[in-house]
Amino acid sequence: MPFVNRFPLDETGRCGLCRLGLQGFDAVYSYGSYEGTLRELVHLFKYSGVRPLARPFGGFLIQALPREASFDVIVPMPLHWFKQWQRGFNQSDLLAREIGKKWNVPVRNLVRRKKATRPQAGLTNAKRRANVQGAFKITRGRPLAGMRVLLVDDVVTTGTTASACARVLKRAGAAHVVLLALARTDRRQAVELAFTTAATAAGG
Repeated sequence: MPFVNRFPLDETGRCGLCRLGLQGFDAVYSYGSYEGTLRELVHLFKYSGVRPLARPFGGFLIQALPREASFDVIVPMPLHWFKQWQRGFNQSDLLAREIGKKWNVPVRNLVRRKKATRPQAGLTNAKRRANVQGAFKITRGRPLAGMRVLLVDDVVTTGTTASACARVLKRAGAAHVVLLALARTDRRQAVELAFTTAATAAGG
């Protein structure tokens, strides 16, 4: 993931968010950048209901993971019930089940999204964290003690939402949580766009 700052890492290779303990997951992997053809395909899958795309997307996701990776359970990022009702499906669940079939790893909906949250776009990091605080709850009767969990999402931006979900899994006993996303946004593009917009406005 490209960083906005030139020197964000410490001597152990951790960024500021990880040093502060603000990321609930232990690692994050993604197949590609959320732009161009991949972005168009994700939109067809997510917003136009082209569900057959889940199968090739599942193959892409597996390519993004290290070959030596192993997990006890795969958990899809949950949607709020109303949004899932509107869309008709949870795109992360479809992706998770494709990976589960190929790897023979059980897929479990272990986390419930108990409150609808505002869109994260345009929010500061602090407001993003506040927005998702208390948004997730572990499903009753689902022990996770010592498990290695693969958390699957379609697109990751800052990772704030996934981090909140991962922390819930950790509190339920998960020993290791890895986030796997089909695409990730390049935050530098948003920063460059903001600078360009500001410069244009200043120039009249």
